[in-house]
Amino acid sequence: MASTPTDATPIEQLSYEQARDELAGIVSTLEAGGLTLEDSLALWERGEALAGHCRTWLEAARTRIADVEDDDSDD
Repeated sequence: MASTPTDATPIEQLSYEQARDELAGIVSTLEAGGLTLEDSLALWERGEALAGHCRTWLEAARTRIADVEDDDSDD
């Protein structure tokens, strides 16, 4: 049976890499099929939340890079 959100680490505690790896695992599990509709939906919801968490990490990284580039252009 698939891991469900009730026994998973809270998303806000995951690093980008942890969230990305878990998301990849969820995609593989969903693609393999064989889950109940309820389990599939729970995994889908967790995957959506993980994807959002990854987007937040990436947006923060882009902002940091832009800030450094702005600082460098001021020199």
